[in-house]
Amino acid sequence: MTRYTSEEALQLVLDSDEEFTFSSEEEEDSDNERLYFEERLDPGVDISDENDVGCSLSPLTATHTKRARSNTDRNQKDYKGDGDHQTPVAKRAKTNIQTSNKQSTLSWKTETDIDMVPQTLRFLPAREPGPQLSPADAHTPLSLFKMFFSENAVSTLCHNTNAQAAGAIAKGRKYKWTDISISEMYRYIGLLFYMAMVKMSSISDYWRQDSLFSLPFPATIMSRDRYRTISWNVHMSHPDADKENDRKRGTPEHDRLFRVKPLMDTIRHVCKAIYHPKINLAVDERMVACKAHTGMTQYMKAKPTRWGFKLFVLADSSNGYTLDFSVYTGKNNFPSGHGLSHDAVTSLLDCKVLGSGYHVYMDNFYTSPKLLKDLFAMKFGACGTYRDNRKDCPRDATNSLSKKSARGSIRWIRDGPLVFVKWMDTREVSVCSTIQSAYTGDTAQRRVKTQDAWRTKTFPCPAPVIAYNKHMGGVDLSDQLLQYYTAQHKTMKWYRKIFLHFLDIAATNAFLIHKELCGNMTHKQFMEQLIAELCGVSQKVAPKQTSSDHVPVPGAELGSDAKNICTVGRKICVLCKGQLDHLRRVSAPPLRRARRRRRGKRDGWLVKLRTWLVSSTMTLPGIRSEFRRLAPWRSADPIDSCLVPVAGLDVGLPVCAKLNRVLLCAVVG
Repeated sequence: MTRYTSEEALQLVLDSDEEFTFSSEEEEDSDNERLYFEERLDPGVDISDENDVGCSLSPLTATHTKRARSNTDRNQKDYKGDGDHQTPVAKRAKTNIQTSNKQSTLSWKTETDIDMVPQTLRFLPAREPGPQLSPADAHTPLSLFKMFFSENAVSTLCHNTNAQAAGAIAKGRKYKWTDISISEMYRYIGLLFYMAMVKMSSISDYWRQDSLFSLPFPATIMSRDRYRTISWNVHMSHPDADKENDRKRGTPEHDRLFRVKPLMDTIRHVCKAIYHPKINLAVDERMVACKAHTGMTQYMKAKPTRWGFKLFVLADSSNGYTLDFSVYTGKNNFPSGHGLSHDAVTSLLDCKVLGSGYHVYMDNFYTSPKLLKDLFAMKFGACGTYRDNRKDCPRDATNSLSKKSARGSIRWIRDGPLVFVKWMDTREVSVCSTIQSAYTGDTAQRRVKTQDAWRTKTFPCPAPVIAYNKHMGGVDLSDQLLQYYTAQHKTMKWYRKIFLHFLDIAATNAFLIHKELCGNMTHKQFMEQLIAELCGVSQKVAPKQTSSDHVPVPGAELGSDAKNICTVGRKICVLCKGQLDHLRRVSAPPLRRARRRRRGKRDGWLVKLRTWLVSSTMTLPGIRSEFRRLAPWRSADPIDSCLVPVAGLDVGLPVCAKLNRVLLCAVVG
């Protein structure tokens, strides 16, 4: 086993300086990122009034906002900070007064009031929704996976991996390396998926051979050391180009995602090319677990995976297919000037690729009147929960819901294409939509506790709430499918976490396309066949037969004929016949040699016996004793009474059957 000095071990852990260094730009962004993701605030659209924040956000959020505002006031007395955009206090106050006057003229309506039917956007997809492949063709799991990881993409991956390994060896790394080929890279990916299905506590356990729980398969694909060296050097960009990009650190030309860009662009393009979504889409965040200090990792306390890379994902609500995604890099520059939440949604929706008339569902981090109006202008309908402290959302209107409102109470306000709906469930629910009317007579069933027991009761429910609950789970469904057989494991470099996530996206999307085209495999069966095809082995391996597998056949039925007992209907045992044939083949030469030796001894003994009988007049007891002396290997048979003419003797001699035959041969021969 290779041993390293302390300096080499430290270098092995860190691998390269550029992956754990920070720039002043990353340190400056940390406060705003905490607002974005820990508190889920977007300064571009959230009103940061002290009174509004205190009443609509948690005490922790209000405290953090006051702290951020006090720091800004010390630096600039005449300006009030609002994210990246700073507005004079006088203008901000004037804007708030105008918004308040506009909202004071609005009044909440109830479910008894009739809402106008919104303008219906005609659904005109750019292509026929569904897989863009012919159902008549044969589509195997490997062929679908290779659409995402094509041989050209894997060839580039191999080239960059070999260059990374050559550079590491030049720096003094002490391990053997041979250039990886395309077929070997596919086998390596197959092993990653195999480890995703068969979980072990460590990588070395997959190659352990001295345990009851040993796995024979990984060692037949590649050795443990080869797997490790490939894992250490997997690289999606060329190392020389990485160095050029690192020199631009701290400038606008620096790309934080440069190491994953080549493969990420390929995956994004294929996701949109081979599948066209149905009418309902969902936008949400996704976390890729990672705690590397890169300046891009985020903390989201409301997510199951709290630390990691944050991805904005567009998914098909009907099946969870990942249509497009973008990785948040930690930069707070917004091209449109409307904030992160606005730009995250608009960057994922491409009218030229999708078409028009789609319905987009999102949560309260993204929903704002400005975003929904812009999407409506792009001919996209939208629906999502919203916060009362968002700009242009009605807050001070009369006849609003209170904490004492009955369960099932509905309030709504229409503002052009927008309808703001509030519904009292166990707590107040706020939804904004450009797709549905406020209330169309829909109901929802809830379990209610009465005096005696829990009972199911029906309550009126707004149409936007019904649609939101039905179609918002597209990204959650996609995350669920990814986690079933995820290839994620601990890695030494942050961009390998992204690489493993690309594998998960490719395998899951390939399964969903196969399900649409064929529909004859479960997710587990699909992954098993994909692993077998990637590794180039047969999925059905004949089990090794042992002696314990042999079960005797039942005997034949007893009949009246004694000759046919246990013979009628009995078949030859395949195992026994095979063993007998094997023994005959193996033991045939020794048996022939033994027969020749016995035949030689017998011939010599017969010559001696013939000579002795001719010249001897010995009685029967003497003949028998002499026979046992000359042929000790012969067994004694029962004695029969028979007459044998021996060399002029005409007396009757009782002799054994074998001696009778031997004497005849001796006398006659």
